[in-house]
Amino acid sequence: MNKPNSDSVTNTEGWKTINWVKAERYVFKLQKRIYAASRRDDVKRVRKLQKTLMRSWSNKVLAVRRVTVENQGKKTAGVDGVKLLPPQARLQLVRELKLTGKSKPTRRVWIHKPGSEEKRPLGIPIM
Repeated sequence: MNKPNSDSVTNTEGWKTINWVKAERYVFKLQKRIYAASRRDDVKRVRKLQKTLMRSWSNKVLAVRRVTVENQGKKTAGVDGVKLLPPQARLQLVRELKLTGKSKPTRRVWIHKPGSEEKRPLGIPIM
């Protein structure tokens, strides 16, 4: 399998040297395999591939990148007050990221609806 070089536990590369194309390709191929297994009704294979995807370093790096770099709300702090992480902190977040079924509480902010006096809730997740 053609994994990116940065898909290891003992990663010492910097944030800027990550090969994003390879990481995205690796995650996408895993997602395609999960889809194909689910189409075949191979539940055992689906669960095994999902577990592989959840523990994948590439998947974690892409998730952190989407939240801290690409997301429109990247400058908005959640309940924990964390925003605008430097590259070293992003790598630390990748190392500490444990994807379990539990999620952290979100910060609830009420924002105005355009064209009226009403407000609507906006949930801001934490990092």
